[in-house]
Amino acid sequence: MAIKESELILNPDGSIYHLNLKPENISDTIILVGDQDRVSKVTKYFDSIEFETQKREFKTQTGLYKGKRLSVISTGIGPDNIDIVLNELDALVNIDFKTRQTKTKLKTLNFVRIGTSGALQVEIPVDTFVLSTHGLDLNGMLHAYNINSINSQEIEDAFIKQSNWSPSKGRPIIIRGSQVLEKRLESECTYKGLTATASGFYGPQGRVLRLPLQDEFLNSKMGAFSYKGMTISNFEMETSAIYGLAKLLNHEALSLNAIIANRASGTFSSRPSEVIDDLIKYVLKKLTE
Repeated sequence: MAIKESELILNPDGSIYHLNLKPENISDTIILVGDQDRVSKVTKYFDSIEFETQKREFKTQTGLYKGKRLSVISTGIGPDNIDIVLNELDALVNIDFKTRQTKTKLKTLNFVRIGTSGALQVEIPVDTFVLSTHGLDLNGMLHAYNINSINSQEIEDAFIKQSNWSPSKGRPIIIRGSQVLEKRLESECTYKGLTATASGFYGPQGRVLRLPLQDEFLNSKMGAFSYKGMTISNFEMETSAIYGLAKLLNHEALSLNAIIANRASGTFSSRPSEVIDDLIKYVLKKLTE
């Protein structure tokens, strides 16, 4: 059955609605960044750029780095934007835009997130990298989908119990990242852990300006969480959504974050731009080894 025009929206030029992309515009390996200005901070290292476009906060550049074709796409901030980006990128490769039907032979994409984050463990200092083995979804976006086959209920139950999670909130979801990409991108200089993904920057991440929090101790509870040696390493706003949608759509996804703040010690990097640049060069090197 053909997908309705109201569900798969195409622009007059045949590109997909939000990303303004056609299937030939993207590589099979896609680097995801939040900030649209960070796209060029990645592609400045490319040998050449063959395509670029931007619509709203979604900026894309595709080119060659050491002979490997890569795409870099900015997602903007938050899990709601990830819902747009991952679904539209999958549609580009796995839906025939002419017939509006899912292709018989499906393609697997590789997604690598380069982000910034704050550590929750005091032993993870600023100016280091964290590789997310799992994403802890605290924002609820993934509950719109059938996640029963991809989540880790045993770890979720342990987190709910240890954190005394409020039943008025959506159930936390834990998704494993790509072990294939983890083997390619890990090294002795990266920390590993469970990355928590919030729906916002202030209250959802335990920051207080003028509004009181539903649970003022949530961050300390997350910092103290432990399950079979696994701890919550850091807090950000995209990883679990990327992991959940990628797994549901049969893509590979891994998230790496430059740690520019430590929430446990209250410290912030004195050289955040340099740390992000170091992570960009690290990821590009690992992807082409």
